[in-house]
Amino acid sequence: MEVDLILNRFKKLKKIKSDTDLADFLGVKRPNVPQWRRRNSINLDLIASKCNKEEFIFVIYGEEVTLQNPDPDPCSSKDHSATLPLIPFDAMAGLPSVDNIGVSYADCEQYSVPEFAARGADFLIRVSGSSMYPKYSNGDLLACSLIRDILFFQWGKVYVIDSSQGALVKRIFPSQKEGFITLSSDNKANYPPFDFPTSDIRALAIVIGVIRIE
Repeated sequence: MEVDLILNRFKKLKKIKSDTDLADFLGVKRPNVPQWRRRNSINLDLIASKCNKEEFIFVIYGEEVTLQNPDPDPCSSKDHSATLPLIPFDAMAGLPSVDNIGVSYADCEQYSVPEFAARGADFLIRVSGSSMYPKYSNGDLLACSLIRDILFFQWGKVYVIDSSQGALVKRIFPSQKEGFITLSSDNKANYPPFDFPTSDIRALAIVIGVIRIE
């Protein structure tokens, strides 16, 4: 998660000119913003509380986009009957994908899966490749819950990691190298594990379900 990038996009979206004005807008002490940048760590719930749903996905993933249908109550509880957007960039379960692009929820295909919404899913993403086979196959739709504040990892769980080289679907394990995690595929014969710098995590989501067409 690149905090500097997130803060700059948020400032641009809200037409905020300085870190001092940003701190005032967020309702935090003014030294907090430079501390966030130095630590490369921030509570994304704080940003989300000042955004509607579309604005928040803009902050995490976006470049210049047109926002539509704002949510008048961004702090309301999740509607379990609501649809989930299919984020329009492929999760490359093997080779890294191209850099992702800005999206808004209104521009995405929408899927109604109440069970996923009830479990806290924020979006769907499509798998491309075979590195996570047999757990996940090419074309599967993964239901993902966005991790808004990365405090710890659930070792052995499958995550979607947005990195400088694109989105990766991998299991996460501890690494012996400081500042790194080990990313592992289920198809280990063709895709060996590798160490990955945590500083390159631009966004993180945990996989909570899958839709598969046989």
